[in-house]
This record gives sequence, structure tokens and C-alpha cells, in this order.
Amino acid sequence: MPPTARERPQLLSVVMPAFNEARNLSWLLPRMAHELAAHAEALELMVIDDGSRDDTVMVVQGLIRQGLPVRLLRLSRNFGKEAALTAGLDAAEGDVVISMDSDGQHPISCALRMLERWREGYDVVYGVQKGRRESQSAARRLYTRTFYWLMQKGSRFELPADAGDFRLLDRAVVLALRQLPERARYMKGLFAWVGFPAIGIEFVPDARAHGETSFNFMRLLQLAVTGITAFSKVPLRLVSALGIVVSLLSVVFGCWIVFEKVFLGNEISGFATLAASITFLAGVQLLCLGIIAEYLGRVFDEVKRRPLYVTQDLTPSLKQAAASDQEPRS
Repeated sequence: MPPTARERPQLLSVVMPAFNEARNLSWLLPRMAHELAAHAEALELMVIDDGSRDDTVMVVQGLIRQGLPVRLLRLSRNFGKEAALTAGLDAAEGDVVISMDSDGQHPISCALRMLERWREGYDVVYGVQKGRRESQSAARRLYTRTFYWLMQKGSRFELPADAGDFRLLDRAVVLALRQLPERARYMKGLFAWVGFPAIGIEFVPDARAHGETSFNFMRLLQLAVTGITAFSKVPLRLVSALGIVVSLLSVVFGCWIVFEKVFLGNEISGFATLAASITFLAGVQLLCLGIIAEYLGRVFDEVKRRPLYVTQDLTPSLKQAAASDQEPRS
């Protein structure tokens, strides 16, 4: 159960990673500023430009000049959505932070419902896409179930299915996330790992007005591997179990060969049996080495301690901008 009810937030921050979303941001940001302004004492809409190659930066800068409560954080290149979202959470100053996609598919009405849940006392409110599993193919559903099984097995936290990066975070949750230094970022797992009172609400995504998503199956698969290797040791334990099974099968097979020779008088088959055994064991070894290499690669990335992202430009906070405007001119 949530703790106590809250008043409306003093500062509401909306973090939106953007990659080539100029056409969507041009209408989305004014609409968000209009609909969210009345639900907080102050509002900041933070756009994280993740190395866009279109007019995203120019569009956002134009909206800032028009007086909209927008901040722009430019990364030096494309670091990926997980890094861009982390950069936004690091820079956001609100006592409530909502992370949303910049393509307009996350409904603003759902964000308002999240605020209502926060005022009831929940620290995390995550959006659950309605009908997501029903729209997926059988193979995709199997892949999703396997992924969540690997993530949940042996974990001490629950990873909500069908929940993405569309969520509300209390300031305490944001500060907790800032203490997590790992470079292999799987934000859904990090959101769940920090805990805090949480609740999900269903939503139906709006249609994308312009452009196409750049999040294809290969990037989804890469993100899944990152999540599994960052939060689950099950694949390593499966490697050990597979080694035990193969060893037992080898002993059983060896005993069977001896039994055939001694009691049945059969000749021991030569090349075919040997070739099949060597090929099978070589495949098992390569598979196990590949799984171990994924974890070793994560360790290699962590020990280098490179920054997760590099900031090229960051507009001042709205408080700083207001203070500078009030300073007397000489």
C-alpha cells in the first residue's frame, strides 16, 4: 500500500529521449506544455537529443525562444535510448519525473493519471501497454516468455511484463537510480531493482503521427541480451547443468559400448560414433563459451569505466534562466 497522499508537485520534469523526431516534437511539446502546466507549480520539458541528424535541435531551440518551458540536452553522438534516458534522469530537477517517448505515442492523458496515482502515495507508476501480447506473433510471445523467465528466475525483484520506459518516478527514485554506476543499462530492470511502492496502469498507445520507429528486432534482441546478462545468472547456471548432463550421457554411452562388446559380442563402431561425439561436444563447448563470453564482455565494459554518455550542450535550468532574467542590467 502507498504511504500518504501528496499535494501537486512543485516541479514536474518530463524526460523525452529523441532521435530524429523534429516533426513530432514540433506539435507534441506545445500540447504537453498546455495540458500539463495546470498540474504542477512549475513544468520543465526536457528533450535529450541523441545524435539526431534532422532538425530536432533547431525545432526545440525555436520552441525555447517562444517561451515554452523546454530544456535541451544534446549528446555528442548517438549513444542509444538507455543512455539518453539516463542522461535525462541525471539532469532533471523535478520532484516528479515522467519519462515518455518523443514520438507522441504515449498519451498525455495517461501521464495525468500517473500524477493522480503519485498524489495517492505511489513512488513509481508505470504504463502497461494494453493488448500488447495479443498483437504479437506466437514466436514473439515465446521469446518474450523465455526472456521474462530468465529475468525473474532467482531474482528478488519483480519485473512487470508489458511495461516499458513510460513511467512516473518520484524524486527519491530518481536519486536512487543515479547511484547505479553500471554501463550495461537495462532501464526496465533498474527501475524494478530500486524498489519503492509501485503500481501499473494500462494505456493504449496513440498512432505515430510522423516517421517510423528505429527500434527494430535486432536492437530489441541486443537489449534483451543486455538485460539478461546484467540481471540474471541463470544462463551461467544452465551452462553448468548442461556440462553435468553431457558428462552423464558420456558415461552412460561408454557403459553401453562396454556392455555391447562384453555381453552381446558386437564390434565397437569406429569413425561414425567418434565423429558424432566430437561434433556434438564441440558444439556444446562453443555454446558455453559464447554464453560465458557475453558475461566477460560486460565485465570488460565495466572495468574500463568510460562515461555512459558525453554531453555536448545543456540549456540552463528554468530556475537559473528566471534568476538571470531578474538580475539588474548594468
